[in-house]
Amino acid sequence: MTYREARRRLPAWLRKRVFTFETFIEDSVAAFARSLPAGARLIDAGAGETQYAPLFAHARYVGVDLAIGDPGWDYRRLHAIADLERLPFPDAVFDAALHAVTLEHLPRPAEALKELARVLRPGATLLLLAPQEWEVHQAPHDYYRYTRFGLEHLLAEAGFLPEEITPAGGLFLVLSRRLFNACQMLPWLLPLFAPLALLVALLDPLDKRKDFTLGYRCLARRP
Repeated sequence: MTYREARRRLPAWLRKRVFTFETFIEDSVAAFARSLPAGARLIDAGAGETQYAPLFAHARYVGVDLAIGDPGWDYRRLHAIADLERLPFPDAVFDAALHAVTLEHLPRPAEALKELARVLRPGATLLLLAPQEWEVHQAPHDYYRYTRFGLEHLLAEAGFLPEEITPAGGLFLVLSRRLFNACQMLPWLLPLFAPLALLVALLDPLDKRKDFTLGYRCLARRP
């Protein structure tokens, strides 16, 4: 079963327990969308198939991507196909930016963040989501993984003021995900590993430090 098939076929309650990082991302984007006023101009930098566009129906959504990440994706709904280091927009035209699990696919992430800062007006907000403990995906365009300190450094270097950097769970969610990965690799392990993976995930509140995490949500502001 492929990744997409698994997400589609699982019931909603189980999908959230198996794909915890994806749920964290989706919930974060939905909350960010609710925080924006009607008519706000939003750039989705690394929009892929523009799957988050419906959440921003009240805003002026602009999806931008280089359209090389996945040959099986439909990029026809993008508003612009562009390198995120050279956005085709003037300075200070957007009220907010979304950059969801795209930073790891950029060869020069610092330059892309500086370009995002350029097109945002002063006071604009950025929602950035990035992985730390994550498998290779969209190869060969998969270059980096990020700690909270690396993200804070990159944001500050680009001219953003980081306001929140929140981990997507801790060690036990990482272990749970790796057990499910083993089932994906060797399906005959599913009856043994899947129940264990669900039980392990329940222990995650015991990890207070969250140094092992699947990824981070970052909220930052353009001063």
